[in-house]
Amino acid sequence: MISEEIVHVKGYPRQLVVFLHGYIDSAVFLDKKLDVFYDRLNDFAIHLPQSPLVCEIHENNRQWYSMHRFDPNDDRKLVPTLEECVAFYDRMTLGLRQAYDHLVPYIEQSLAEYGLAWKDLVLCGFSQGAMVALYIALMYPEKMKAVVSFSGILAGAPYLAKHASSRPETLLIHGNDDNLIRFSARDFTRQKLEELGCKVQTATIEGGRHMITPEALSLAVDFIRRL
Repeated sequence: MISEEIVHVKGYPRQLVVFLHGYIDSAVFLDKKLDVFYDRLNDFAIHLPQSPLVCEIHENNRQWYSMHRFDPNDDRKLVPTLEECVAFYDRMTLGLRQAYDHLVPYIEQSLAEYGLAWKDLVLCGFSQGAMVALYIALMYPEKMKAVVSFSGILAGAPYLAKHASSRPETLLIHGNDDNLIRFSARDFTRQKLEELGCKVQTATIEGGRHMITPEALSLAVDFIRRL
């Protein structure tokens, strides 16, 4: 279970943001990037849970699930077409379910601490954390306020097409020079979410690589504050 976290509380929390770190990442490293959130979101609690799973390729970092289990040679990054790339992510349902089982009890407990409900939750994630955030937002039986994906992709799409329970409002933010998860993944994700009935907004970080930028965070804060 999740036993490590970083928490910021500003004002009297009326909403909860849970922000999921990526693969080969950690809550501590993510925390250093989120000043825009901490400065501009008032009456929010912001939680950064740390995955309990040690990263398979870097023992000082964490992962929400194994990527090499589903793509041992990292071929998803090199195949020429988006269709071939998506095929690797379609295999990841078991990994996403593992992350769901770690995170949902943590989120439920965190909401209860502030007397909040699932409708008061904004779930954010970067890279692998974005994949997990999208999966949880779609699979949990209650609808959350929104989900924000930074440099992510909808993994496990065929499974979600059959089993999704909720239709969250979504913001997809992606750099058009992303070197790890190709930019075309954003529009693939938008299409699949819209087919499920989600209301989706997108944003492009011009020249953006595979990282969280202050511009991306500002776009996310603007989105969250309009909800």
